[in-house]
Amino acid sequence: MDTMDRFTFLDTNTGEKNHSLDTLFPGWNGHDERVMVYCGHDDDAILGASYVIQACIEDGAEVFVTIACSGHCGYSTPEEKDTIVDKRRAEAYEGYRLLGVPQDHILRLELPDFSAQSYVGLLIDENHREGHFRKTITNLRENKITRIMTTNPYHEHVDHTAAYIMGAYDAPQAGDAHSVDWAEPYPVKSVAMFSCWAEFDPEDAMVSGRKTEVRANVAVAVTEDVEAKTMESISAFSSQKAIIEDLCRQRAGRKLADGRFLECYIKYDPRPKFNYEPYKAMF
Repeated sequence: MDTMDRFTFLDTNTGEKNHSLDTLFPGWNGHDERVMVYCGHDDDAILGASYVIQACIEDGAEVFVTIACSGHCGYSTPEEKDTIVDKRRAEAYEGYRLLGVPQDHILRLELPDFSAQSYVGLLIDENHREGHFRKTITNLRENKITRIMTTNPYHEHVDHTAAYIMGAYDAPQAGDAHSVDWAEPYPVKSVAMFSCWAEFDPEDAMVSGRKTEVRANVAVAVTEDVEAKTMESISAFSSQKAIIEDLCRQRAGRKLADGRFLECYIKYDPRPKFNYEPYKAMF
């Protein structure tokens, strides 16, 4: 079996299935691609985007991960409070290593938990303290990122929404000719989002004419070994066991009758052009 045969992508609008990441990232070009995954917390991308991370690496792309928050609230016993950040940092490096993402491809913004939105933007107060924007744009440009994955901002977590904003609103600025002394502008080709646990916004389904119970416009079915690798990676986050155990149990709901497992995404245009044609036709 070809390694990419383990990943079957579905376009939910057309029903077309194939083994190509082009379904999620139009114009995909394997070894020339560099994918950035934005997540609010260190385990988010593994919980919601592990299959696409593995597929990208299998197909020769480089994968990078931006983790917004430090994880300082992620302790389940009082004794862990003073050590949890260091522990989670080490767990994240190990968890992503197991997926094939090296430590130097992980950017930690170390923002306080439940507060990442307060750091959205370039300057965040009257004293001109910097938010994450400059670091985000510089990192995208220097690493020549071609594709973006963001967390789902719909009914999940305030820090997931902040990570979504980094990808959906800030990332397109990486290719614009501004602040060029930070790093040479480099355009991102396309953007998609993954879900950590909640359903997606029904907007894309409604606009595209799908039933609203099919909110993702791309899904992937993977073989059992891909899910096993994901679970191995999740197990690296031993400090989070009590916090994410329910999410891990819910993963059984991803299983298809043939033994494969599902992961779903929405590809979207973060900077859509206004279409005047329908209005012009009315005059």
